[in-house]
Amino acid sequence: MPPLPHHPPRLDAASFRDDLARALDAGDVAALQIRLKDAADDDVLRATEAILPVAQAHDVAVLMNDRADLAIRSGCDGAHLGQGDGDHAAARAALGERMLGITCHASRHLAMEAGEVGADYVAFGAFFPTATKETVHVATVDLLEWWHEIAEVPSVAIGGITAENCAPLVRAGADFLAVVGSVWNHPEGPAAGVRAMNAAIAAA
Repeated sequence: MPPLPHHPPRLDAASFRDDLARALDAGDVAALQIRLKDAADDDVLRATEAILPVAQAHDVAVLMNDRADLAIRSGCDGAHLGQGDGDHAAARAALGERMLGITCHASRHLAMEAGEVGADYVAFGAFFPTATKETVHVATVDLLEWWHEIAEVPSVAIGGITAENCAPLVRAGADFLAVVGSVWNHPEGPAAGVRAMNAAIAAA
């Protein structure tokens, strides 16, 4: 159950590539989400162009946040869409074989809808306080347990997840953990953050 580190919200793509390579060398990472809020499309595309070869060399999928169209234009492996990010069924059709993940907050109903539309994973959260975005929806471990029992579509737990607090999510059946600060803000660097997350997952 590898972590899914998002990259920092603002980055210098050239210098970030080295940090990314070290992080991906450090342990098991399933996917990297490109999340450049409020950036111009051309800036997102340039950053993605720089990041994709590093991720691909490590067999790590790259997902575009919010925009299925940019995922396709940039050559990403898929898109992660929120509830307000357009028509999910249309995105599913446009993405074809590419991956589609859908944010379902703390809602069983939204998760069922995401499964019906053909999502490759559903994302639940936030499980803990997070500085990455405003927390509107709070999820609990019973949601992960329920989904694990009734669905075959993988789940991703999101929101303030660290090596110190992830064990209950792992034990509840989360298939993946989305992490930001615990990797990119780790005091010993992002590679140490990935190692710590992998160790915590294995120990849970």
